[in-house]
Amino acid sequence: MASLITEVMGKFDGRGDADKLVYTPIGGGVTYQKTRVYELEYEGSAEDAQEFVRSTLVDSYAEEVSFEGEPAIADFAFFIDYGMKPGALDLEKEAILTSHRGARDRNIEIISLNITQRIYIFAGGAVSPDRLIRDICNSAIHVWSVTEANDRDVA
Repeated sequence: MASLITEVMGKFDGRGDADKLVYTPIGGGVTYQKTRVYELEYEGSAEDAQEFVRSTLVDSYAEEVSFEGEPAIADFAFFIDYGMKPGALDLEKEAILTSHRGARDRNIEIISLNITQRIYIFAGGAVSPDRLIRDICNSAIHVWSVTEANDRDVA
C-alpha cells in the first residue's frame, strides 16, 4: 500500500480579505488563501495515482496540483486544515469513491481517501487562530488542526 498527499489550488485565486471568513471583522490587513488537500492510500503505481488525481480531482484549466506533500504556498503565518469527522457524511468523498468504483479503467485501487480544506492565513501582526476556527469550523462535524509557519502544530 502506498500513499500520496496532493494539494490543489486555483490558478486564478489570490489572497482575499480574511474578514470574509469571520462574522465580525479581524482588521489589520489579514488575508487568506484556500486550497484542498487530498490524502490517498492506494494499491498500484505512483504514476497511476498521480494520473487519477489529475484526471479526477483537478480541473486542468482552472487549478494547479502539487504532489510535494509540503505546503504549496509560502510566507503564511499559519494554516488551518479542516475536514469531516470520521463517520460523518462526506458527499464529495463518497462521490469520488463511487465514481472510481464504477470506472472501467481503474489502474489503482483506492484504500482510503481523506479530503481537507486548507486555509492559509497571512498576517503582518499577531492574529489568533482561535477566532478563525470558531467561525469557520463546526465542532459537531469537523476536525481541524493549525500549523504555524515553522511547521509546529498548535491546535
